[in-house]
Amino acid sequence: MINQSDGSQTPIIERTTAHKPPRSWRSWFIGRPLSTADAPHQTIGKRIGLAVFASDALSSTAYASQEILVILAAAGTAAFGFIFPISIAIVVLLAIVAISYEQTIHAYPDGGGAYIVSRDNLGEFPALVAGSALLTDYILTVSVSIAAGVAQLTSAFPALYPYRVPVAVGFIFFIMLVNLRGVKESGFAFSIPTYFFVAMMLVTILTGLWRLISGHLGVVVDPPELEIHGPLAVITPFLILHAFSSGTAALTGIEAISNGITAFKEPRSKNAGITLVWMAVILSSFFLGISYLARHIHAIPSETETVISQLARTIYDGRGTLYLMLISATTVILIMAANTAFADFPRLGALVAKDGFLPRQLSYRGSRLVYSRGIVTLALISSGLIVLFNASVTRLIPLYAIGVFLSFTLSQGGMSLRWRKIGKLKPGEEKRERGSVLRPEKTWRLKMFINGFGAFCTAIVMMVFAVTKFRDGAYLVLILIPALVAVFWFIHRHYRNLAEKLSLDNVGAIPPHAMRHRVIMPISGVHQGSLSALRYARMLSDDVTAVHIVIEPEDAEKVRKKWETWGEGVRLVMLDSPYRLFVEPLLEYIADIAEQRQPGETITVVVPEFVSDNRFSGALHTNTANILRDQLKNQHGIVITNVPYHVHEGDGRQGVEK
Repeated sequence: MINQSDGSQTPIIERTTAHKPPRSWRSWFIGRPLSTADAPHQTIGKRIGLAVFASDALSSTAYASQEILVILAAAGTAAFGFIFPISIAIVVLLAIVAISYEQTIHAYPDGGGAYIVSRDNLGEFPALVAGSALLTDYILTVSVSIAAGVAQLTSAFPALYPYRVPVAVGFIFFIMLVNLRGVKESGFAFSIPTYFFVAMMLVTILTGLWRLISGHLGVVVDPPELEIHGPLAVITPFLILHAFSSGTAALTGIEAISNGITAFKEPRSKNAGITLVWMAVILSSFFLGISYLARHIHAIPSETETVISQLARTIYDGRGTLYLMLISATTVILIMAANTAFADFPRLGALVAKDGFLPRQLSYRGSRLVYSRGIVTLALISSGLIVLFNASVTRLIPLYAIGVFLSFTLSQGGMSLRWRKIGKLKPGEEKRERGSVLRPEKTWRLKMFINGFGAFCTAIVMMVFAVTKFRDGAYLVLILIPALVAVFWFIHRHYRNLAEKLSLDNVGAIPPHAMRHRVIMPISGVHQGSLSALRYARMLSDDVTAVHIVIEPEDAEKVRKKWETWGEGVRLVMLDSPYRLFVEPLLEYIADIAEQRQPGETITVVVPEFVSDNRFSGALHTNTANILRDQLKNQHGIVITNVPYHVHEGDGRQGVEK
């Protein structure tokens, strides 16, 4: 242990940086930087929450009915009569899943997506499977919804059809830009189009039902040509199940609210639960209404004109103002559906990164209090899929829902086990887990049955989907998810090995220092690497000041406690950075010290630097030493010295050198 026989108290200095990020070209695009203290003011209410987290689910009504018809078309128009019974079965499944997730929301008020529920109740490996399935789902949500929105646009304006890929990519980067401005601002920006879509779709369905009842609805005029590849198929149970699996695209996005509970205002669980109920009711009503009317107007599934377009011009007798309003609203909601993924993908990526299964950089919030690196990553990958699949909804859909239902199954199965654990608690007993607190509940058996039945239903649908869509491309997802899990484990092994090398457990006394020099040593944490740099700094001088930039208060408290134990009495400056900047506040602090130095005095900045013998694992860490060297090398009288801490992951050897 460290020798503290003199009983001296380790000095801890509180300080807040006055540096504020200047306006730049980024400010014009994503807005002024927000302070960490602004985070509580960036939460949203139920109405904005519906726009942010329900747009994906609501938008699926624009293509779910069409995807059912695409499969039934193999048996000819006679099979189209099955669309409404299949839609009813899907709505029953939707109700089961919605009720299950409503329970999850209240059980996990800090966010209860499939990843966290699986991690707490099923174990690490099922959690990684759920995480990879959800991340894949969010990527495909962006690709499918944008492609479907562009399909609506090209239905109304056929001249745009050859340019659908660049138009789709442009929409993705537009939504990326809006989301970089923050959850609250993106919610305000998208709330009006969401409610415009809800109003237009409600008016269209009610008008269609009224015209049907009064006998004035009619059928589609000049419908697209029915494309049947190969001989006419026979209506079989397999064909019905195939159509059912395609229509389950209507359930995508149901889990989004449970993943984004922390974005809601207090009481978070209550607001999120009410928003989920609103979403389920609206989604079910629209889906059933579209499927029922599509059967009566004899709509034909086609890549050149969507079912929504055929429905609208039949109900409104042509391509007039109301038709264009509905198509515009549908196009916008489909494009906005990608916003749900942009809200949830970065949050999930940050959770997985904090657990050490993705690069740590994904867990850092940007200047607008959003996980900007995750947002940009999502935009790049989904754009690549749009280009690869030529913006075709039918070609992208088979890749879509299998990951959704896999995450549904793991989440509800985990919740069922959670209720079972609660049933074993004694009255008044509490048990804290990483994501929630277990308390006795009288209705645990009913809730366990609801979640268990939900898991059973979604597991059956997942298997049906895997079998019926296997040749259409579902096999790619069955390969991709295990590959992602393997990548997670590789990253985690690197971080775990590094943590073991840097651990302070069983560390002996630190060697004494002998030289004097004025030294400033920035640290991100207290571990073997920083203590090795401290030993070197104390060899240079008795005047050593460690500086920690406070970005997250929880992490700062851990650093404070460790430094009090391991800092050998060296003073530590806790430099608060409300805008989560690292380099700028540190440079400002060094400049202040430099102005006060004596003539001829030299300041040495000693920077601990992790050095990996593996290029890939080296990319998982921020190279602070190089950043500071570039900023300080032109300043007179300041020397920057990096103290590399070498970790050889293969054989466990490690060393420190200048």
